Amino acid sequence: MSKLILTRHGQSVWNAENRFTGWVDVDLSEKGVEEAEKSGELIKKLNIKIDISYTSFLKRAIKTLTTILKKNKLDLKFNTAWQLNERHYGSLTGLNKDETKKKIGEEQFKKYRRSWDISPPPMSENSKYLSNFSPLNGSIPTGMTPFTESLKNTYERVIPFYEKEIKKNLSNSKNILVSAHGNSLRALCKFLFNISDEKINELEIPTGNPLVIEFENNLEIKKFFYLDKARKKNIIFNQ
Repeated sequence: MSKLILTRHGQSVWNAENRFTGWVDVDLSEKGVEEAEKSGELIKKLNIKIDISYTSFLKRAIKTLTTILKKNKLDLKFNTAWQLNERHYGSLTGLNKDETKKKIGEEQFKKYRRSWDISPPPMSENSKYLSNFSPLNGSIPTGMTPFTESLKNTYERVIPFYEKEIKKNLSNSKNILVSAHGNSLRALCKFLFNISDEKINELEIPTGNPLVIEFENNLEIKKFFYLDKARKKNIIFNQ
């Protein structure tokens, strides 16, 4: 039996400012650092061996992962993958969410933020935010870097990576830790929990609260639970 632990990074500086972050490489806030440390403490209480760790190219997820690994006195070796990056918010990047909702209206705002297959307008090729992307993005294959994404687009890069890299290790009874982002984890949970296109907009992933998924040997899900019960969110399963 293997375990997959999914952790959204701790609160970032732009989370605290209520801004669309996407691929901008912002750091953790003070609260985010505390959430990462608590995640590490909660995982330590599981008293299990973490065999392999994965994270994105973004420092908020990397710092959350390294904090967890240090708390558990584990080797700081881990795997980074651009496929686990946050959803690219296109021209919404950097904008305040409340101000954007007032400007474009609640209905359009909800479509951009929570719909399955609607992308915001693309980021311009001369956007000032491009210089704030992770330097690791330079290794992304030519033509693969998006200028905007829907959740569906995010799913289309996350799931092939899961199938190719993570699933084989789960099949070998390895315990896997993934530190990633709200939307890359929503995409993965959509796949794992068989959530419909219509229901996925209801799934929220809290920052800094590890979600443990236990698998049977055939990779059927046996059970799942958040480690911080006070901050858990509902998990939609087969809906």
